[in-house]
Amino acid sequence: MEFDLKKRHCYWFNELCKIPHGSRNEKELSDFLVRFAKDRGLIWKQDEVFNVIIDKKASAGYEDSEPLVLQAHMDMVCEKNGDCDHDFLKDPLDLYVEDGLLKARGTTLGADDGHGVAYMLAILEDDDLPHPPLSCIFTTMEEIGLLGAGKLKPEDVHGHRMVSLDGGGECHTLLSSAGGGTSVLTRKIKLEDNDDPCLTLAVRGLLGGHSGGDIHLEKGNANKIAARMVKEAQLAGFDLRVVCFNGGMKDNAIPREATVTLAYQGDFEAVETFLKKKEKEIWKELEFSDASFKVEVDKADSKVKMSQEDSDALINVLYLLPNGMKNRSMVIEGLTTTSDNVGVVTTHEDRVEIQTLVRAALDSNTDDLLNQIAVLADLLGWDHTVMGKYPGWSYSEVSPMRDIYRKVCEDRGRTFEISAAHGGCECGVFKGLDPTIDIISFGPITRFIHTPDEEMDLASFDRSYELLCEIIKACR
Repeated sequence: MEFDLKKRHCYWFNELCKIPHGSRNEKELSDFLVRFAKDRGLIWKQDEVFNVIIDKKASAGYEDSEPLVLQAHMDMVCEKNGDCDHDFLKDPLDLYVEDGLLKARGTTLGADDGHGVAYMLAILEDDDLPHPPLSCIFTTMEEIGLLGAGKLKPEDVHGHRMVSLDGGGECHTLLSSAGGGTSVLTRKIKLEDNDDPCLTLAVRGLLGGHSGGDIHLEKGNANKIAARMVKEAQLAGFDLRVVCFNGGMKDNAIPREATVTLAYQGDFEAVETFLKKKEKEIWKELEFSDASFKVEVDKADSKVKMSQEDSDALINVLYLLPNGMKNRSMVIEGLTTTSDNVGVVTTHEDRVEIQTLVRAALDSNTDDLLNQIAVLADLLGWDHTVMGKYPGWSYSEVSPMRDIYRKVCEDRGRTFEISAAHGGCECGVFKGLDPTIDIISFGPITRFIHTPDEEMDLASFDRSYELLCEIIKACR
């Protein structure tokens, strides 16, 4: 299967990949969308956070049809392998095809949600496709807490039925999704002169994954593992003081790597032997989820180290922070209902910041876990704020859009599937803006999103576009 740029949805996906569009870096892509609308005489709006709305009048015979909203987010998660020098602020993605799968060398692909943006551009320029009035909403900062969608107003939603193009599986749609919010813990640190030798403890080889869709798989969290190893070494009597701790890149991606630089007293070989022993123990725990897990211990140098109080506060809070699946559904098999992901730890010159993403099907569970983190932060001397809190998308028993989707699939001899999801999505935000809106989620088959192994099935990319066109035509 080739990536055929003669197909307009493929062409537009390729064009998107030329423009850097990580979260908070969407302005260039947003302006690109505005130029697209201007060039075709379409009605458009761009707001202060660079959300773009493009409307297209109904085709002949659909003038009296209810408007249909199509929606996708334009930002992508920017993850890369440790040996990749890609600059997400300026470099285009390096696309390639392997066994019918589209990938990007060393980085995330951005099919989440570039496929949705590409689909909408192809549909907006297609004057032969029969369709009702269309309103295409391109949002920003979805991957860091649905922040762009959170700035929309009810009057920005020009219809009471919607296709969210942030789904996957071709003939698969979501019934509901989790809400959540990001806890941000910060602490000012004091650095002291250091005469002790240093070492680096680097956690490597973890698979990572989506902190919603993969959290139930109990994959290793590099930040938690690194903190655990340091803490257990301290409890065993080793004198270790943190110089710096950095791990993870996004709060919604299970961190694959973390590096801690430590000042130590005593014999390097003794510390190394203990840490390698712990590596074997933890590998056994992760044998079936992260078989490539490893720990690298090397000598290092640093003229400074954190104060004892700050070092202890950092390791203790990371050691104690809740992480992973907390609750599961008693009704829907395999559905996580509450979780937390200790996603990012960053050491700055004067402070340390930790970002941990809470997800829950019920707002009460979200609030409870966020409150637990706040209490822990207060007890251990950390400042705590909540960023990007968003509601969940609750199940609706009656859905004409779901009925249309089902019929289109069955007419093509395909099995229609439905499920609930633990991942957060913008459907909850749109449901909050318009409680009557009828939503389906849709998209092609993708795998390993939010990781550099991300891939999109090109045959599914084609089939899903055809399905979407049939859905649109059926919305009379």
